[in-house]
Amino acid sequence: MYNVDITLIKMITDHYYIKRDKIVQKLNHKNRLFFDKYERVDGLLSRTLMNQHADGEIIIAHDLINSRDKVENIVFDYNGRNTEKFWHRAQLMLREEGFLNFTAYETKTSGHLHLYIHKGHTTLSEAVQLANKLSAKLSMKLPKEWKMFPSMDVPREFNILSLPMKVYQKERGTSWARHM
Repeated sequence: MYNVDITLIKMITDHYYIKRDKIVQKLNHKNRLFFDKYERVDGLLSRTLMNQHADGEIIIAHDLINSRDKVENIVFDYNGRNTEKFWHRAQLMLREEGFLNFTAYETKTSGHLHLYIHKGHTTLSEAVQLANKLSAKLSMKLPKEWKMFPSMDVPREFNILSLPMKVYQKERGTSWARHM
């Protein structure tokens, strides 16, 4: 049963990606060849599909870029050894940068977090610039053990993330601001 609170992030649900056992397509991007195992399905991302994902029957991913090239979330895809330290440093940096709403989700891989920064309707180019800026700022405090999304370094079809499995931590509003 999929019981993750995904209302915290504005997920694009008019289509989704399903992982296949074979290569679905080959893409050439910036003189690099990418092998895509995720197939786009132009259908509603339903609760039934989310339950199948939670039960491990299928692997579902969601798109970060909508059809109008707008982005709702900028995501740190952390794959390091110290999630607590990463969360602590990231939340301090995000607060300092003026971000009030962000949520970290655990994935099925141990030690792997997806930190969604809720930005709202942002153009793709602005989101990529902001992602690079936040990554550079955090890399001054921590060894870089993450990727940023959205990214222009990969094809558009690769700006997807698997559905989260569990809320790790969340930050909402300005409850902490009164203490500063």
